[in-house]
Amino acid sequence: MIFVIATLRTTDKNRQQLISASQVCIEATRREDGCLSYDLHQSVSDPNTLVFVERWQDRQALEAHFATPHLSVWRATARPLVVDKNVEIIRPEAIETL
Repeated sequence: MIFVIATLRTTDKNRQQLISASQVCIEATRREDGCLSYDLHQSVSDPNTLVFVERWQDRQALEAHFATPHLSVWRATARPLVVDKNVEIIRPEAIETL
């Protein structure tokens, strides 16, 4: 099993639009083979910080996710709404930062 922790920073102006756009992607992702969980959290200390916490069966399932149409649409929609991001892929043997 691997985890993905994706931390996104947005602005007051764009926050709700980013959350709304994420909901479509979240629902589609949860139906993917190999997706064990896929959740979006909002920081209690900074409402403009959003954190995706994902659990995947294996790297193959994650790579398949990266190629899905719904993720491509989400990325195109989210790109102008995100001011900073950090993505970590956590495997038993290493942490990879994208």
